[in-house]
Amino acid sequence: MPASSPWLAALLAALAAIGPFSIDAYLPAFPAMAAALGASPLQVQQTLTAYMATFAFMALWHGALSDRFGRRGVIIVSMLLFVAASLVCAFASSIEWLWIGRALQGMSAGAGMVVGRAVIRDLFDGAHAQRLMSRVMLIFGVAPAVAPIVGGALLALAGWRAVFVFLALFGAALAWMTWRYLPETLDPAARRSLHPLGLARAYRTVFSSIAFVLLVLAVGLNFNGFFVYVLSAPVFVMQHLGLGPLDFGWLFVPAVVGMMGGSWLSGRVAGHWSQRRTIAVGFAIMLAAGLGNVLHAALLAPGVPYSVLPVGVYTFGMALAMPSLTLLALDLFPERRGMAASCQSFLQVGLNALTAGSVAPMLWASPLTLGLGMSVFVALGLAAFLRWQAVYAR
Repeated sequence: MPASSPWLAALLAALAAIGPFSIDAYLPAFPAMAAALGASPLQVQQTLTAYMATFAFMALWHGALSDRFGRRGVIIVSMLLFVAASLVCAFASSIEWLWIGRALQGMSAGAGMVVGRAVIRDLFDGAHAQRLMSRVMLIFGVAPAVAPIVGGALLALAGWRAVFVFLALFGAALAWMTWRYLPETLDPAARRSLHPLGLARAYRTVFSSIAFVLLVLAVGLNFNGFFVYVLSAPVFVMQHLGLGPLDFGWLFVPAVVGMMGGSWLSGRVAGHWSQRRTIAVGFAIMLAAGLGNVLHAALLAPGVPYSVLPVGVYTFGMALAMPSLTLLALDLFPERRGMAASCQSFLQVGLNALTAGSVAPMLWASPLTLGLGMSVFVALGLAAFLRWQAVYAR
């Protein structure tokens, strides 16, 4: 598949999407899993924490492994491991086995996202890289809307175990497509050693870069403003909005339309707007969405469509800013793109795991607390970006 092929963006987007798809697809099945496995709602919620924690840990290594062995092989092996992990979940006989399967899924699902970012930077620079990153995000944005709808349909037709069988088939298809169509983008001469001392020095260099950490925090905190709604979806949709297990589209469709619109605009303005201008406009939109969300939740009763529209506006701003923020962080380490992408994903997913395990359960009590959580996260993301701009931007 040539680098200019539009199908390259579709494949990279699908590889990145399998991570969030693995979260969103089984959300409608939470009550059914709790009943079938004799587990409490909190124990089922912790399957998300198990997934996110191992996702974050392995995200730290996928890029370094791809710097050593090449991009293509790491993705293929990871997808095959994901298939096996999904089957463990599908045949789980207790909540403990489901925790194990979800942890194994997390260990393997992040390779597509991490290594895919490195592939983009292997192939393109500047505005071309931003356009491809935006195109990937545009396609990738479909996953959060489609996943809970697919999961709800599978739940209704064949039970909650069918969701994990579907994920196993999805992983197998991606492994085959990568083997068949994805070119190796890392020159053998550019491959890096996995010597422990060299790796330790490289990781220390990346993590000690305050500029890198601030940019990654800006991305991760912005995403958490939306992610609290993903994590709280069963409560938000079925309790606060009074909808059913097949109605998750009311939340996810506006969110994804916003994400796709922001990604499209990011690609359109690449090369015309500076990266900082794109980021500034994105933050302005997210702040306005957060404020509107809080005001609506404080003054009016929850309901569709008005309780979910601010989420769609927020994801529009988030997707507009994210490609530029991501590329600014990766460009700090041009000779260690895979490792930089790993460290970036590790920090971002670590924030997501913290939110999944502790923050989201404190926020999902009401639409107002969720709106306040969204607003606080984007304010913190803006503070990180402004600090980077004031001290490190050139």
